[in-house]
Amino acid sequence: MGLAKTEMFTDQQNEISLFAKVFGHPARVAILQHLFKINACVCGDLVNEIGLAQPTISQHLKELKNLGLIKGNVEGTSVCYCIHKENWTAMKTLMAQFLNQDLTEKQQCC
Repeated sequence: MGLAKTEMFTDQQNEISLFAKVFGHPARVAILQHLFKINACVCGDLVNEIGLAQPTISQHLKELKNLGLIKGNVEGTSVCYCIHKENWTAMKTLMAQFLNQDLTEKQQCC
């Protein structure tokens, strides 16, 4: 099996690709949309909201948390999650810079 060779690329390129990957699953998109919709921490009702099994939801939450887009706090026997606003803002800035690149009119192709 080949290596991803991520060390060949800049930190920014690797970070953009990680954000793109996390948005690559509709369950993670649905979780983020729900967190924005309720505008508060959510503790355990994602299974009913998203419609997936608890272990699946937990895996998606782990991916979002590892990337820093959400944060979680332990409250009793459950973990409550919410959007990590500072990291979300930083991600939006980085992605906007990447997505707003425009080709100049001087370039001609095909």
